[in-house]
Amino acid sequence: MITPDNSRALTPDALSMMDRIARTGSFAAAAREMGRVPSALTYSVRQLEEALDVLLFDRSSRQAVLTAAGQELLVEGRRLLQEMEAVANRVRRIATGWESELTIAVDDAVARRALFDLMEAFYQLPVGEAGSSSASKQGPPTRLKLRTEVLAGTWEALVSGQADLAIGTTETPPGTAATYVSCELLGELDMVFCVAPHHPLAQVQEPLEASTIAQHRIIAVADTARSLTPMTIGVLPGQDTLTLPSMAAKLEALIRGLGCGALPAPMLRRHLEAGRLVKKTTYQASRRIPMHYAWRSAAQPPGRALAWWLEQLQSQVTRRALLEQHEGLLL
Repeated sequence: MITPDNSRALTPDALSMMDRIARTGSFAAAAREMGRVPSALTYSVRQLEEALDVLLFDRSSRQAVLTAAGQELLVEGRRLLQEMEAVANRVRRIATGWESELTIAVDDAVARRALFDLMEAFYQLPVGEAGSSSASKQGPPTRLKLRTEVLAGTWEALVSGQADLAIGTTETPPGTAATYVSCELLGELDMVFCVAPHHPLAQVQEPLEASTIAQHRIIAVADTARSLTPMTIGVLPGQDTLTLPSMAAKLEALIRGLGCGALPAPMLRRHLEAGRLVKKTTYQASRRIPMHYAWRSAAQPPGRALAWWLEQLQSQVTRRALLEQHEGLLL
């Protein structure tokens, strides 16, 4: 049982130390990261163990292996550290109206050109709106952080608290997330099945049947979800699959004839016109996938940065651009 006296040992520094040791896998590596000597770190861990009256690490192992008690402290400690950071962020937001950081999870199917247009507009907000005390400085004090996700990984970033806004989510919020997540329709993504001109399927009569497609390698983009159940779209039972990390990589593989697959129509347009790819109709006729944007909603209004992004996403022009403006930007 943790008493008021030994609970004083659970400081942010102590919890951060536990996190670094577990993440690096050894006292020596954690000490190097923290700029301390290993013996000082060992001493700090022993003090923490004595204060809590538990063993946190298995001394019989050469590696930093956590005991069951140590694992529990690590999990709860990380949660506490996140909560403390969240409190600090809320305090700063209340004081200035702007979040210190806004993280946006973007599905890989979202058009980068339109996204960069939005970021450029955000950083060019006038001084008055940014609330800056410096007359020469433009833009809000909020640091933007973008992360690219795929399929269920976009939802996972949002519901796990790693992102404040998700653009390009599919379907509906998973599990109980619907109680604290707001979701709006972004638009429908028109998916086109295609192959290279020299691919065997290029000469096959349309529409392509599922049994015919299943005989050839499909190219898929890996779902980035780790906790949520990953989604698989377009892969038939028993079909040979080449899994790649991004839409750009999938496009390259399609052009090289390494397999078949579907990509957003705007992403393929110039390659179809140039003859680098051939569009093929399939047994599914047309595939239009509803895409959404979602954000973590709470009792209090959103900060000024999130509110600005949500305002932009209300525009039909912006929504359409995020799904269609794939040309003109090389990433």
